[in-house]
Amino acid sequence: MTSTMKAVVVKAPMDFSVEVVPVPTCPPGGLLLKVHACGLCGSDLRTLRHGHRKVTFPWTIGHEISGQIVDVASVPNGPWKPGDMLAVGPLVFCGECDFCLEGRHELCEGYREIAQAWPGGFAEYIAIPAEAVERGVIELIPADFDLTLAAVAEPIASCINAQEKGQIGSSDVVAVIGVGPIGSIHIELARLSAARQIIAIDVDESRLALCKNYGPDHVINAAGANVVAEVRRLTRGRGADVVITANSSPASQVQAVEMARKGGRILLFGGLPKDRSRPGIDTNLIHYNGLHVIGTTIFAHRHYSKALELLTSGSIDGRRFITHRFRLHKFNECVELAMQGKVRKAVFLP
Repeated sequence: MTSTMKAVVVKAPMDFSVEVVPVPTCPPGGLLLKVHACGLCGSDLRTLRHGHRKVTFPWTIGHEISGQIVDVASVPNGPWKPGDMLAVGPLVFCGECDFCLEGRHELCEGYREIAQAWPGGFAEYIAIPAEAVERGVIELIPADFDLTLAAVAEPIASCINAQEKGQIGSSDVVAVIGVGPIGSIHIELARLSAARQIIAIDVDESRLALCKNYGPDHVINAAGANVVAEVRRLTRGRGADVVITANSSPASQVQAVEMARKGGRILLFGGLPKDRSRPGIDTNLIHYNGLHVIGTTIFAHRHYSKALELLTSGSIDGRRFITHRFRLHKFNECVELAMQGKVRKAVFLP
């Protein structure tokens, strides 16, 4: 095996490039993986633009990872062997906090992430630490399954966690505000849960056009409509049973509270910018309408397993979520297009 590899090295915000670096060694108790695919997500773009409080530059990011084991020499009696195809979620749970001990790993108070605590997957090889082998989110995937599609299991797992909390069922009207890749996943999952009606909302006509592939019953362009009034009209005045904010707009959280039906559930999936995280929600609507406002962010192992099950069974067609496949040496070119809004969901193939 070669001693050097190509990897994305981020030196500072908006200062990154593909460089030749040493191949990492297989860590004691861990694995060495030849990366097959690593997805680019919105949080990666934020880190590239502004940095991240948990990332010290220079660093290699990338956390939506699939690949093949090339070395398990340090754990010869473990469950993995060279040649195994793996989907690797970035989360490594602490295993010690109250939530971990209760089996509620999605609320772990001490979790760390690959691409933050350890170098990430925008590289030809990645070292998977012992902690991830012991307490992380790693799944064996069938040899005949497209490893590229396995790289999108991570965002799907986060959406599954949210919808599990929202308890979407066959009687529910679901409104999704923001229909980029994450919002489209939410539409797909709501359809799998047999939601009675799904309403897609966005300010971008091109995103609304693309999301029609996922089968919403109605689409609303929020740039030219009173979305709350329109949702009320489409539901004969009742409002939506479940509203999902899959974006970073403070206004959408205000609208979510206003368009929810009495007793409805609001899933705050998209985080807000730190300086705009108090959007002026009318809490009287929450109080008098008996609304349930639910925040979710990461996922537990069971959500990741479910995401892979949906992908490998074909219940979710991962090909529909990936709009661009780039070789790693095109990283800067792709990121520039993504920052201009011209790339919906990209996956890098080293």
